[in-house]
Amino acid sequence: MEAGPGEDVRAERPSEEAGPAEVRPAEAEPAEHDAAEADPVEAGFVAALAEAEPEELVPAEGGPVRGGPGEGRAARVVPVEARPAWVLPAEPAHGVRYRAFAVPTSHGSARVHLVEADLRGPGLSADLLYPGSVTDRAPVSQMARRQGAVAAVNGDFFHMMENQHSGVAATGSASGPQVMHGRPLKAAVPEGQRFGWKPLPGDSAQDVVGVGTDGKARSGRLKLSGRVETRTGGFALGGYNQYALPVGSVGLFTSRWGSASRARAVCGSDKRRSGPCATEVYEVTVRGGEVVSGSATPGSGAIDADTQILLGRDAGAGVLRRLAQGTRVRIDYALGAGSEVPFRFALGAHAVLRGHRVLPGLDARTAEPRTAVGIADAGDTLFLLVTDGREGTSTGLTVRELATVLHSLGCDEGLYMDGGASSTLATRDPDTGTVAVRNQLQDGQERRVPNGIAILAPRSDGPGKGPGKGPGKGPRWGGDGAPVRD
Repeated sequence: MEAGPGEDVRAERPSEEAGPAEVRPAEAEPAEHDAAEADPVEAGFVAALAEAEPEELVPAEGGPVRGGPGEGRAARVVPVEARPAWVLPAEPAHGVRYRAFAVPTSHGSARVHLVEADLRGPGLSADLLYPGSVTDRAPVSQMARRQGAVAAVNGDFFHMMENQHSGVAATGSASGPQVMHGRPLKAAVPEGQRFGWKPLPGDSAQDVVGVGTDGKARSGRLKLSGRVETRTGGFALGGYNQYALPVGSVGLFTSRWGSASRARAVCGSDKRRSGPCATEVYEVTVRGGEVVSGSATPGSGAIDADTQILLGRDAGAGVLRRLAQGTRVRIDYALGAGSEVPFRFALGAHAVLRGHRVLPGLDARTAEPRTAVGIADAGDTLFLLVTDGREGTSTGLTVRELATVLHSLGCDEGLYMDGGASSTLATRDPDTGTVAVRNQLQDGQERRVPNGIAILAPRSDGPGKGPGKGPGKGPRWGGDGAPVRD
């Protein structure tokens, strides 16, 4: 996981003390560019391609890529040197391709692992990779196996460690919103409380990537709207199943939160994650639509399906103190995307490429393992991308280089997610049916993460049957194989 906005990348990541590779002095960032403009990294791409022997290139299976903005993109990447069979072009399922290739950069060669999914394929879909609750974490490969995924990648930045507030435990929860099967699981934390790289102007903790109910991949912004109503009045909700609440607000916690302590939710400020914890705190338990208890201390432990917890900080605590035992309450909430097509699933991600243009202001100094998502062909094609780094000879990529790779693949949109030791991409072997990690992990270990993206397809009847043969019988619900609870 990477650091919070405006903070040292290594400030809270002991596992990443090896440090990033400083690749060159800071350069003046160019304005947005499109395919017609020159870029040093993309130029290196093309030059390496021109010098490579034909048999060294990863061919576009079945001929050129279909027409549109991504036409010809498969011919613009250079594969890694000869490696075990798992890095060669493979098809985990019909409509899903995996390949690995090398990106030449000024600081060395960076190895990239790429899954391309045609969301128009029969029975093919994308969903949230989910460990069972907002505060649970699990390795990507484990969640992929449980959900019957043919490919999967890690997702949003998350609250992995807590060393700024003594005695307060980390929650493991992601920073951004989450939606699964059209149901909101959590909302975004305040801007100053999120983890990740320094945000660009106009960027938001509410930014997401996902797939809509129309089956097309897209980016968007999910804003919480909600109210608590009683017979004598009501008030707005400021948070939903998130590890940090806005100052002066009331947040809602449900069974989807999990069993982690809610104490961290009242610490920090809207602008500073390290800000002090609130001194005025109050928590109310609602069961069956009725207030049953109150407490001046945030609680912990699993929340029953018929129970909701309202937690207030600062002025929000005073509002909750007025709710006497026995008060009837109605709680309504939603995550609004502001578009006609709602998200079927979504998770936090941040734009590096928009309208087929690399965004200005992206970091061009620090090379690290990266995770990204690309969208092409008007949302019909979804790319999952991970780069190696920190281990072996691969240098990783800067954020700007990452955006350039996505641009070179023909993506219209590109979004950056949690990198470093979190970067993990796994695919299913179509011959054996096993799911395995394809990238080189830091210290050889998968990090447990709170979410990701899963590519789902009809499962084969067994090992050796090949992709797409047989009915899709795998679980397509939560990471524990159970449906998400309301």
